[in-house]
Amino acid sequence: MAFLDQWFWFVLLLPLAALSGWVIGRRGGERHSDSQVSKLSTTYFRGLNYLLNEQPDKAIELFLHIAELDKDTFETQVALGHLFRRRGEVDRAIRLHQALVQRPDLTDQQKVQALLALGEDYMKSGLLDRAETVFTDLARIDQRAPQALRHLIGIYQAERDWAKAIENATRYEAVTGEPMGKLVAQFECELADRQRASGDIAAARDSIARAYAADSTAVRAGLLEGRIEVDAGNDAAAIRAFERAARHDPDYLPEILPSLLSSYARVGDSTGARAFLTEMAEHYRGVSPVLALTRLVEADEGAGSARAYLAQQLKDRPSVRGEAALIDLTLIEQADPVATLHDLKHITDQLLVRNPSYRCSRCGFGARSHHWQCPSCKEWGTVKPLLNYAVV
Repeated sequence: MAFLDQWFWFVLLLPLAALSGWVIGRRGGERHSDSQVSKLSTTYFRGLNYLLNEQPDKAIELFLHIAELDKDTFETQVALGHLFRRRGEVDRAIRLHQALVQRPDLTDQQKVQALLALGEDYMKSGLLDRAETVFTDLARIDQRAPQALRHLIGIYQAERDWAKAIENATRYEAVTGEPMGKLVAQFECELADRQRASGDIAAARDSIARAYAADSTAVRAGLLEGRIEVDAGNDAAAIRAFERAARHDPDYLPEILPSLLSSYARVGDSTGARAFLTEMAEHYRGVSPVLALTRLVEADEGAGSARAYLAQQLKDRPSVRGEAALIDLTLIEQADPVATLHDLKHITDQLLVRNPSYRCSRCGFGARSHHWQCPSCKEWGTVKPLLNYAVV
């Protein structure tokens, strides 16, 4: 993180220093003596040296001094305002950018840049109403300012004004061509959640339909639709919605299965449930569909068949939850404990092979063998044995 901060200052401050040095040098014959120009050049290179030696605070002070000497250059002043904001001096940044906005000599592009900077100052200080006014005006007068629309989306998300968030996301897509369907679908689902909670089911259904229109694979829309159908007593429709959501993204299967299986139980369709779980077990490497199918096998065929099915499945997808379920079935069936121990030993060996034995305390990188230097973040001495790996 420290490296990223230093890189930020390097990227931000070098153009500022270069621009100021160029302006000062260009104006040297007009306003500065040779000694003054030489002094500023020396200041610039001192700042650069601080950056290269990872002393950004000292570099900032020097570059601020350079920027203060050149108050007429627009780009320098904008960069200076960014520095103030980054340092937490937001009031100072606001005053500087407000003064820039009032300057009569700005081009249209510079006016847009100054307004964007001022709006970002307001957001940083928590003055969302002022930021909203600036960005709304900017988006209205200059459709080439998509950054203003992006900020408006962020403001309306913070205020949970989903209708305006949808409106500005749609405008942003029209201006930039960047697809916003997935984000719009989330906003529509937020509306649907709110409408469902207030009892306006018709409006919630309309919001879900718009979510599907924005993103045909919206898992959240499928979950909401399924829950609305469950509330309405339409379990067959709920099953279709839940299954569609699971097929769009099987990673959400653990979230979907409880409601889906309850609907299957209410309609008495164990065969359909088993067929769907078998399908999902082929596409989802987690143990959730296997455990659900094990429970159905137990209900239909008994604990012995369920234990045999689960033991076979856990050889390919070892799981602690699976081990616990296998022990429970063994106790219910009162099966041969030696056979179960062999199965558990095999599952445990697979888990040990797959899990990392070491983890970097800085970036979280997991490894099977020890490294003194982390292969991911390159820090030294941060890769340590996991507590459950320690061997005495």
